[in-house]
Amino acid sequence: MKNPFKLLSVLSIYIFLVSCGGGGESNSPSVAAPHFNYPASVATDNSGNIYVADTYNHTIRKITSNGAVATLAGVSGISGSADGLGSTARFNFPQGIATDSTGNIYVADTGFISTGSNHTIRKISPAGLVTTLAGTAGSSGSNDGTGSNAKFNFPGGITTDSSGNVYVADTGNSTIRKISSAGVVTTFAGTAGFYGSADGTGATARFGSPSGITSDSAGNIYVTDSTHTIRKITASGTVSTIAGTAYASGSTDDVGVAARFNSPKAIAVDSVGNLYVADSFNHTIRKIFTYGGVVKIAGSVGIPGNTDSPSLSSFRFPSGIAFDSSGYLYVADTSNHTIRKVEPNTQSVSTLAGTAGVSGN
Repeated sequence: MKNPFKLLSVLSIYIFLVSCGGGGESNSPSVAAPHFNYPASVATDNSGNIYVADTYNHTIRKITSNGAVATLAGVSGISGSADGLGSTARFNFPQGIATDSTGNIYVADTGFISTGSNHTIRKISPAGLVTTLAGTAGSSGSNDGTGSNAKFNFPGGITTDSSGNVYVADTGNSTIRKISSAGVVTTFAGTAGFYGSADGTGATARFGSPSGITSDSAGNIYVTDSTHTIRKITASGTVSTIAGTAYASGSTDDVGVAARFNSPKAIAVDSVGNLYVADSFNHTIRKIFTYGGVVKIAGSVGIPGNTDSPSLSSFRFPSGIAFDSSGYLYVADTSNHTIRKVEPNTQSVSTLAGTAGVSGN
């Protein structure tokens, strides 16, 4: 089946959100002061820092372990595709963000249909130098190849594995791409231009518009798919559906395909193999146990908000999620313009940075 959403950006969620207003950016260590503008994703490093793809500000932000927020790369309000150090670099609606064990940061630099698109994967070194790892700004496609010879189509989520490979949810192509440590891009699963939900191996599998992606210590890849499903890809490329049923949205907590999701946007794995999902249009955070059981751990189904409360917490279109080494979960609460912190065992939720509902730039 051809992808009916081929021309839609991975940021299509924001079409629903833009009426909520804009946002802004400032740098400060306090919770009340720093502003974000539809942050799409978060990542963590081994030192306790948090990195944010601050999508509508066209910047990459850093939150240190003591809560200080600073702009690591890019300039707020100025889009582009320039490589360079810190504020000399330019991004265009960056979407996915990930880190590796050596301190590098990877960004799916996506773009937006109405403003032009980068369709590239960017790399930020520990020193803050931004380079283009793969793809060519302004040129979409599905070509495999090395560096700028490869092409992407609105890449969304991004993750790394322990061997130095980078995996990309290539949303507009309905595929999962792999970038080797040598910079060679291949299509790992799915076939470009063919939209669906079929399980299978490699090119025989089908995805909808995959958005979130993560990896575990065994080399498995997990993907959130727009068909309201959670998919698993083994190291050998075999794709299976582990939770949800294709094209059946809902919020049911159950086991495996009996569970229901509503446009899940991001996924993360904890130290023992449980998965956590930002179930965006349900405004909730869900947990998938290793046996396949799905439960809600935070948020109120169908009720957007910004409440910090273990029993009555609320989110507004969360779309990014990541664990730190201490087991805390961080959420890019996109339409609240905030970064939230969740303690999975107690289900305690707090606002780490940003102010809900604050707009302006």
